[in-house]
Amino acid sequence: MAGLKILMLVGDFVEDYEVMVPFQALQMVGYTVDAVAPDTKVGDKVRTAVHDFEGDRTYSEKPGHYFTLNASFEEIRPEIYDALVIPGGRAPEYIRLNKRVIEIVRYFANAKKPIAAICHGAQLLAAADVLHGKTCSAYPACRPEVELAGGTYAEIPVNEAIVDGNLVTAPAWPAHPQWLAKFLEVLGTRIEHRATAAV
Repeated sequence: MAGLKILMLVGDFVEDYEVMVPFQALQMVGYTVDAVAPDTKVGDKVRTAVHDFEGDRTYSEKPGHYFTLNASFEEIRPEIYDALVIPGGRAPEYIRLNKRVIEIVRYFANAKKPIAAICHGAQLLAAADVLHGKTCSAYPACRPEVELAGGTYAEIPVNEAIVDGNLVTAPAWPAHPQWLAKFLEVLGTRIEHRATAAV
């Protein structure tokens, strides 16, 4: 489906890969992606963090890049968007305190529009109270929040993703190939591979 408009909710210390990769990949297939954060406007930047898995009991965190926002939060009208993307990192932890962010997430859930959330993005879904009866993956430390919000936590490998109706979730950025592929399917995107003759 050409011409889809996708909204991405981010904030300071959003996970670097989880914002950069889907932002670029979804544009690559021809979609418009508007990335916004509370209290920001077009051209403002948020800082990102790189979360890695290096054998410790939890992820490590390192400075990432500056990510430039391409839409103004106050001007967002959720009804003009076809889908929502919620990256992880530390951003969901604080942007869930913003009433308008919660209203936006609830709009997409109630309208049954596709939502793709990864890693700590589940914190925002739980805060918006949209996980009742849903099966949802997330970073394992978010399991209590998923379950307390009435969802079923999907314990899947870190490089896999799961779909429940309009909701596409994954544990962390190693799942990008699966997470994005499943999100594209939910969006109705069809990618054809054509065989080329051997030279």
